[in-house]
Amino acid sequence: MEDKKQGFSRREFIKSTTAVATGASLMGLVPAGVRSAAWAAGSDAPEKKEVRIGFIPLTDCSSVVMANIMKFDEKYGIKIIPSKEASWAAVRDKLVNGELDAAHVLYGLVYGLQLGIGGPKKEMNILMNLNQNGQAITLAKALNAKGVTDGASLAKLLAKKEKEYTFAQTFPTGTHAMWLNYWLAANGIDPLKDVKTITVPPPQMVANMRVGNMDGYCVGEPWNNRAIVDGIGFTATTTQDIWTDHPEKVLGTSAEWVAKNPNTARAMTAAILEAGRWIDSSVTNKHKTAETVAQKAYVNTDSDVIVARMLGRYDNGIGKVWDDKNAMKFFNDGAANFPYLSDGMWFLTQHKRWGLLKSDPDYLAVAKAVNRIDIYKQAATAAGVSLPKSEMRTSKLIDGVVWDGKDPAKYAASFKIKA
Repeated sequence: MEDKKQGFSRREFIKSTTAVATGASLMGLVPAGVRSAAWAAGSDAPEKKEVRIGFIPLTDCSSVVMANIMKFDEKYGIKIIPSKEASWAAVRDKLVNGELDAAHVLYGLVYGLQLGIGGPKKEMNILMNLNQNGQAITLAKALNAKGVTDGASLAKLLAKKEKEYTFAQTFPTGTHAMWLNYWLAANGIDPLKDVKTITVPPPQMVANMRVGNMDGYCVGEPWNNRAIVDGIGFTATTTQDIWTDHPEKVLGTSAEWVAKNPNTARAMTAAILEAGRWIDSSVTNKHKTAETVAQKAYVNTDSDVIVARMLGRYDNGIGKVWDDKNAMKFFNDGAANFPYLSDGMWFLTQHKRWGLLKSDPDYLAVAKAVNRIDIYKQAATAAGVSLPKSEMRTSKLIDGVVWDGKDPAKYAASFKIKA
């Protein structure tokens, strides 16, 4: 059956996806039940024509929004309905109970659900990475008045034990909690003993800092730049300085949903891949994206606050201005989107490091179950997106420690500061 919109037949599609499979065969990565369901109707047609995708008001929801606005979704026979949510806990609950088909969601939140931490245990899937980089740690201007400009000077202040300092992240198992913990520990600060940590939804960070509820926070943009524009905070570090090209938000859903809707999952992933490629392709497109997502229905802030850091134009709020070549990436020739197994495993190592997991899981097996590389490869082929040579990658983080996924249990136990 020919699909004219996508421009290839089912036979051609299967042939092309087979060609890009590396190592184990592509379909060998798919559970047998899904494998038989995927082509049961003899068609590539999506099982669901409308997909409700939850998002939190953050710059990195942009590819989900623009996939709908620019009608990349129509190209693949679906309609994406972005659904604005109030908190990551709300996103979690709606993914679990099926109110949302999928979501722009924290990497570690998905893994937490898979293992029953930070929410009920439920088998989950990650279809793609939505972006890399583009988060930051913001400290209150009051700390700068005490001589704090970075992690080292913060450690000196905390060592005085003048008072209890409070830091906020967005969800206990999420990316921002892990970036905050990693940065504090890299500077000799124990996030479990030396400071108090609280959970605050991203859009509420600036308001909470304004009234003094916390001394610092880690969140996605534009809520770091917003604090600088409003004169209440400064950027102590960016997350790309903690880990260059780190994984950030993902397109997450339940394994049950993917099993029922494999063609829809592929179509949704392909449409968002195309949106990410479109955003990253020009400054003009980034400006249009910022103007779109700044609207009340999405992020609800000034477009100038969004576009500055989207373009890599950084001002830390205390005198440093720079162009950051490692600003938020939505595509990067597909490298920003591939759901590397090692990325997922890294979050598990940090969950173990900070006591969220009491024992070492089978890191690789969990990553293979959650990260649906098979569906990503199909979607990437449909969208004409390059694939990496390996499902693992190597990275060096801010403390000089190298992560390559080869011995995750040893890595998790190797840190001097841990639970």
